[in-house]
Amino acid sequence: MKVLFVCIGNSCRSPMAEAVLKDMVAREALDWVVDSAAIADWNVGYPPEDRCLAILRENGLDSNHIGRQIGKDDFERFDYIFGMDEGNVSDLKALAPDQCRAQIELLGRYRMKELDKIIFDPYFERGVHGFRRCYTQIVICCQNFIQQKRSIG
Repeated sequence: MKVLFVCIGNSCRSPMAEAVLKDMVAREALDWVVDSAAIADWNVGYPPEDRCLAILRENGLDSNHIGRQIGKDDFERFDYIFGMDEGNVSDLKALAPDQCRAQIELLGRYRMKELDKIIFDPYFERGVHGFRRCYTQIVICCQNFIQQKRSIG
């Protein structure tokens, strides 16, 4: 299984989701590839936002991810490409080649609740509260995703 998380800048939500799922996959001994990327090129070559890293450390995780922009080959290389909000999903579908191999989905689909499916961008909020909320949402979605994929086979 190959999973790619995407948000607008690859500095907050998507690298956080990458770190969370990598940790879960390692603990479950699953042979999965997990990565993250951006729609825009603003943070290419940069590490995740400091508040993102702080929340990961708060939860015993870390990230050595360096920001990158999604490329055409990602649509063929990954099984799932998750956008964090509807804008990300719309942008991903517009960027995807006609013969796209990856399933493009909203990560919040795995929240299993009708409300709270959007993982809002905490970048412009003051402090870390929004990052904590993102972390909680991401953990639930990733747990549910793993559980669903294991039950399918």
